[in-house]
Amino acid sequence: MTSARLPYLTVKGPVEHETEVKKSRFLCSVARVEDEEQAQAFIASVRKRYWDARHNCTAYVVGEQPRRERSNDDAEPAGTAGAPMLEVLRRRGLTDTVAVVTRYFGGVLLGAGGLVRAYGGAVSAALDRAVVVERQLVVVFTVTTDHTRAGRLENDLRAAGHVVRDVGYTASGVRFDVGVPEAGVAAFEAWLAAASAGSAEAERSGTDRVDVVPSR
Repeated sequence: MTSARLPYLTVKGPVEHETEVKKSRFLCSVARVEDEEQAQAFIASVRKRYWDARHNCTAYVVGEQPRRERSNDDAEPAGTAGAPMLEVLRRRGLTDTVAVVTRYFGGVLLGAGGLVRAYGGAVSAALDRAVVVERQLVVVFTVTTDHTRAGRLENDLRAAGHVVRDVGYTASGVRFDVGVPEAGVAAFEAWLAAASAGSAEAERSGTDRVDVVPSR
């Protein structure tokens, strides 16, 4: 029996948020990444920016299935920083997402439980400010038409809510790369035939993912 496929959720863009717990400052930096190399590069950039902080603790999740997860306590007591940060990313269902929490120590010890709440809470607070998108799988169609019909067809594509990913011009005509959800392929082909009066041609050219803000 195969497991259900998880929604491919990630953050739309970077976000930062600061919280304070018993005089310690916790600065959470969150970003979207494509792979572990980008995650490590982001972590390195944050550590360089906040080089004078006592701790820069990290967690990230990348990929689809299986997802790859890593966390680091950066000299905080084991399990009190990176692990609760990672748990927040898991609980939110996020992937291709990295979080770094920078701590400037305020002189008051928080204890293990306090650290877990502070680091996890810092990530939660930052994610509450982020825009979360779903990376939906689409079939990519290459639609071609002549120059005289291209402008109107592009307007019609966008007005109808179809995802135009790219536009290319050649001597013979214009090419649109359009992303269509698998369930909507037949409807799109029928729509295109009607909208172009049969003048546009469409060929499947692969699959890709596009950002969609999930309905709440």
